[in-house]
Amino acid sequence: MKKMTALTLLTVLAIGSFVSCGKEKQGKGVELDMFISQPEYADAIRALVAEYKNVAPEVTINYETVQADYPALLKGRLNSGSVPDIFTSTAGAEIDEYKEYSLNLADQPLARAMIPAVADGFKSMSDGSGPYGFAIKGNFFGILYNKELFARAGIAEFPQTLDALEEACKKLAALGVKPFTSGFAEWWVYKHTSMNFFGAASSDPVALVKKFERGEAKFSDYPRLYNDLFRYIDLVKQYGDDKPLETTLDREIAAFANGQAAMTNGQGAWIEADVLKINPNLQIGFDGYPVSDNPAECKVVTGADQAMRVSNVSKHQKELLDFVNWWYTSDYGKDWFAKVAQVVPPITAGTIPNLEVPRQGAALVSQEGSLPLTIIYSTDAFHTVFGEALQAYVGGTATKDETCALIERQWKTIH
Repeated sequence: MKKMTALTLLTVLAIGSFVSCGKEKQGKGVELDMFISQPEYADAIRALVAEYKNVAPEVTINYETVQADYPALLKGRLNSGSVPDIFTSTAGAEIDEYKEYSLNLADQPLARAMIPAVADGFKSMSDGSGPYGFAIKGNFFGILYNKELFARAGIAEFPQTLDALEEACKKLAALGVKPFTSGFAEWWVYKHTSMNFFGAASSDPVALVKKFERGEAKFSDYPRLYNDLFRYIDLVKQYGDDKPLETTLDREIAAFANGQAAMTNGQGAWIEADVLKINPNLQIGFDGYPVSDNPAECKVVTGADQAMRVSNVSKHQKELLDFVNWWYTSDYGKDWFAKVAQVVPPITAGTIPNLEVPRQGAALVSQEGSLPLTIIYSTDAFHTVFGEALQAYVGGTATKDETCALIERQWKTIH
């Protein structure tokens, strides 16, 4: 019995030693750990990893994805010294928060392959260095609209000014359909909506955000914000859902897909696939937000708000860089974005997926340019409060001036 116990103990110790050594004991290959958010792309990432195994059979990529509590889980790993080889964070203001763990990719082929507007979102906001990340996708933010309903209402083209938008709403309402579905139950819808107005309010939106953070700016100083943003929100409320603060993302998608509403609010390319699952025959149009009386300011927003970070302390730096550069520069990688993940490519050599919003968005950017992705200039901690403040305004429990004052106070304390 004692011999059996000793043998069992030795076996357990041997297995424990093997497991504790992890990467060192599993043959001559190399293991890379990818711990990221965005589980909606899990199947596409698994396909990417499987394809890379054919390219570099000695490299094993351990892929793990979560959505809930990802920032807390990531910080736990970083604080314990267990830095994943690839991890994610929000771009912009949060680039510097994880800068000490992230490799500066400026001299890498993937940085040269990235669309410049995308790469800019991954640079340090304190010193301009970087990029300290790369994108799993690009994006287009704007208003999706129902072309058939617009034609029935006699609206020849998407309105480019707020006056034209109001007239379009009146014509659509006369058809017995809601001009807008708002998504006002979601705090993040307000940041997506407002960034168009912040982008038009100043030629240097980063400097504008910094002024708000220092308490040196007020909404009333900028007509695009104090007048035009609130006029737009009022129009969406007036010509939108009966109970706007109950309109969640799924309800907004359903109302638009089913023809109950002619326009979306606060959305972009990411909802098209879900809309088409409900109504494959929907004729989708896409354009920017009318933000003023100047039609030249009606532009879409493009960029990437999520950064894939590359560890600067990885034990397998060469293999890690080989993988991420292959992702962005190989023939398979270039096609992966549109054909496998069905997302807007963040690279200049990518092809647009066979979807209306990316196709129309790319054409609009080519013809008119785009507004900056201002949502990344502040953290989501601030934007949560920002959204809640505007929800109170929509709900009628706060005036415009009270809402502006609250946001201005919060901006100084929550960046």
